[in-house]
Amino acid sequence: MQDALPDAVPAAKIRLDKWLWYARFFKTRGLAAKQVSGGHVRVNAVKVLKPAQQVGAGDVLTFAQGHDIRVVRIVAPGQRRGPAPEAQTLYDDMTPPREPRAPMPERGGARPTKRDRRAMDALKNRDDGA
Repeated sequence: MQDALPDAVPAAKIRLDKWLWYARFFKTRGLAAKQVSGGHVRVNAVKVLKPAQQVGAGDVLTFAQGHDIRVVRIVAPGQRRGPAPEAQTLYDDMTPPREPRAPMPERGGARPTKRDRRAMDALKNRDDGA
């Protein structure tokens, strides 16, 4: 009888919301699920609406985080929500570097300080008595 070759082990998969939480992109799993349900996450350039979508190593995720658009490739599914250095090993960050923003112009009409107000009051009172 011929020995059967072992079947290839299927790649480990995990829920999308759980992975986003494990990788510390969101503070709670509920926030991650809300982001996915809102249609704000893409897996391999396809919009996903279900937090239970299965993802695994090699998948590319695109999502908004604050004012930035993050692009990450999943390296490992993860086993737990560990410390930040451990979470950073779960993905490769492919986010393009941010363009430097122009510095904010200084405000010309800033509020006067208490010292400035006292000086203005002194000028006002001097003009009234003259």
